[in-house]
Amino acid sequence: MKQMPKEYYEQLEELQAVDFALVELTLYLDTHPTDYQAIQQFNQLAQKRKQLKKQFEAAYGPLEQFGHSYSNYPWNWDDTPWPWQV
Repeated sequence: MKQMPKEYYEQLEELQAVDFALVELTLYLDTHPTDYQAIQQFNQLAQKRKQLKKQFEAAYGPLEQFGHSYSNYPWNWDDTPWPWQV
């Protein structure tokens, strides 16, 4: 497996932190569906995640499969390491 630059790991860690917060907010909102501030925070983090994902994929390739991420030409899904391998 090839060594990735430091920025790869930093961006991936930031994405993971946002994903964690989104999961926690989802669980909270399942039991507090009228918490307006939590909904606002969820929506802000969802937008941030979208931007982070776009930046990560522009620099390092696809992050998610099943049509959630585009492929460059040539097909780059076989480029490693994949995010779940680091």
